[in-house]
Amino acid sequence: MDAAQSDAADTADAADSGENTPAARRGDTRARIQHVALELFAEQGYERTSLREIAERLGVTKAALYYHFKSKEDIASSFTEDYFDRVDALIAWGRAQPPTRQTGHELFNRYIAIVIESSEVFRFLERNQASLHSSGDAHGGKQRFTQFRPRMNALVEIIAGPGAPPRSRIRATSALFSVSAACMLFMEDPAEAAAPPAAAAGLPWQPERDELRKIVLEIADDLTGDIG
Repeated sequence: MDAAQSDAADTADAADSGENTPAARRGDTRARIQHVALELFAEQGYERTSLREIAERLGVTKAALYYHFKSKEDIASSFTEDYFDRVDALIAWGRAQPPTRQTGHELFNRYIAIVIESSEVFRFLERNQASLHSSGDAHGGKQRFTQFRPRMNALVEIIAGPGAPPRSRIRATSALFSVSAACMLFMEDPAEAAAPPAAAAGLPWQPERDELRKIVLEIADDLTGDIG
């Protein structure tokens, strides 16, 4: 499939969804590039994966790939940028809601969904810290924390309420970190799932995604139930 065929496929997908616009088609192609890049990075490592290989697996030319990303570093940066965009949208939603316990519950529900759906990205960032740092990744660990902290504070303020006492803010923060860590630890690793039966037999039990989401949401509600 060449670039023209790829665009045609995107057009058909967008038409089926009722979003047959240039922006929708570009977004679909961008997402497919990110998905395929993550697959290759997981299979053979970030350093050993080239843009040419990503283009070949996608079935497009390198020129078509360059339209969206100029380098592997751009793809890696896009993972973090997209995650922060989703968190920013969640913060905007939360600030527009009344400061009630139900708002806090729904905010956790949506935040957990973001974390679970971003698990492959987090796994990639964790396993390739050295490679990303040496390649001049603009969103290295320290920079990511710098960007994450004000967003975490914003989520805490929505959950605990403006001007909340330290105890409430600490409980809200603990709940956010607890659900994040639990999702990261218990989300199934595709590499482990594909392991030979003998090796997989020794792996700890992993819950289904919906069950994991339900459990961590209950934990979040337990930790923040008396806030406010």
